Amino acid sequence: MSPEKQKEAYYSSIRFANKRLPLHKHTVETKFERYLATFSYRKQQSYALHAKAAKHLPKIATILKSYGIPEDFKYIPLIESDMNPQITSHRGAGGYWQFMPATARLYGLKVGAGLDERKDLVKSTHAAARYLKSLYGEFNDWTLVAAAYNIGGGSLKAAIRRQGTSDYYKLRLNQETGSYVYKLASMKQVIENPNKHGYKRYAKLDDKYQNINEQNLL
Repeated sequence: MSPEKQKEAYYSSIRFANKRLPLHKHTVETKFERYLATFSYRKQQSYALHAKAAKHLPKIATILKSYGIPEDFKYIPLIESDMNPQITSHRGAGGYWQFMPATARLYGLKVGAGLDERKDLVKSTHAAARYLKSLYGEFNDWTLVAAAYNIGGGSLKAAIRRQGTSDYYKLRLNQETGSYVYKLASMKQVIENPNKHGYKRYAKLDDKYQNINEQNLL
C-alpha cells in the first residue's frame, strides 16, 4: 500500500466515541495533525504517556463502561492532569479529572477539611462518569459532552444558541475547548498505535495500520 493510501486508510478509521472525525476537511485535518505531532515520540522523547496509560487506563475504562460511557473518555485524565493527582489549576480545579470543588461535591466527592477525594482515582472516576452521563442527558452527543466537560454545559449551550450550530467542528470556541476533542482523539491514536507514532518499545506485531518495520508516515 502506498504511503498516501495507507494514510487514507488510517484516517478513515479514526473515531472519537464511535463517531468518525471529519478529517476530509482541511482545517480539521490540520488541527488534528498538530496534536498528533505534539503527542508523538519525536516531540515527547519519553515513554511516560504509555507507562501511565498501561497502569491506569484499564481501571478507568472498566468504571466508565459500567456507566455506559464510551471508552474514549478514559483519555481525559491524561489530557487534564497527566495522571498526576497533585496538580491544581490556577482556578482551583484538581485531581486526576481536574474537578472544580463545587462540581466534585455535586457528583459525590468530599473536598475540604483535609480530605480531597479528587485525588482518589477510583472515586473521582465514578464521579466523572456520573458527570459525563449527566452531560449526555443535556446534549445527546458524545463529542459535545467532551467539549462541555471542558467549558461547562451552560457555556457550551450559550455558544450553540448564539452561533446556530451544534456541530463541534464548526463552533467557534475558546482555544482550549476548540482543541479539546482533537487532543483526546490524538492521544487515543498515540496510545493505541504506538509504533506509528514512534513509540517502538510499545509496538506490537498486530498494530492495525502499520507493520513494525514500516517507516512512520506521520
